[in-house]
Amino acid sequence: MSDDSGNENIATFAAGCFWGVEHIFNKYFPDLKTSVGYSNGKENISNPSYRQVCSGTTEYAEAVRIEFDPAKTTYAQLVEHFYRTHDPTTANRQGNDTGTQYRSGIYTHTDEQEKIAKEVTERIQEKYFAPKGLTITTEIIPAGTWYNAEEYHQKYLDNNPDGYQCPTHRLHW
Repeated sequence: MSDDSGNENIATFAAGCFWGVEHIFNKYFPDLKTSVGYSNGKENISNPSYRQVCSGTTEYAEAVRIEFDPAKTTYAQLVEHFYRTHDPTTANRQGNDTGTQYRSGIYTHTDEQEKIAKEVTERIQEKYFAPKGLTITTEIIPAGTWYNAEEYHQKYLDNNPDGYQCPTHRLHW
């Protein structure tokens, strides 16, 4: 369990199956320290299991928690990469994965992160999605309590290169 509110060097993103989200961030930003887990669910449910989250009853999202050095990578760069590597226009879904645990979310740790996330979202919406008649459905809200996922989920696609990866987790532009 972790409460990272106020920590400007932590980013938390939900974009479908956390295996692929973690993998694509690490592929393009190898200096990041990442972990996968569960965020922004029902506060009366502590330390949820993967099975509980997949049931859809906990309201937790599968997410990636990123520790970053802003001298190397800015928060705005991470937000843009987040949008480049999934479909933020589908509510509660990425590819064949459906359910609230697969929603698109930016969970902010500071007011400045919220401001940056909203600015980047507006720019991305206008440049890449409005011309196609699509609307970003990503929730941008303060980060809730974080719970690490079970150990076998951490760096899953590094440890299981033939494991399932959602086809939306790729560079889209």
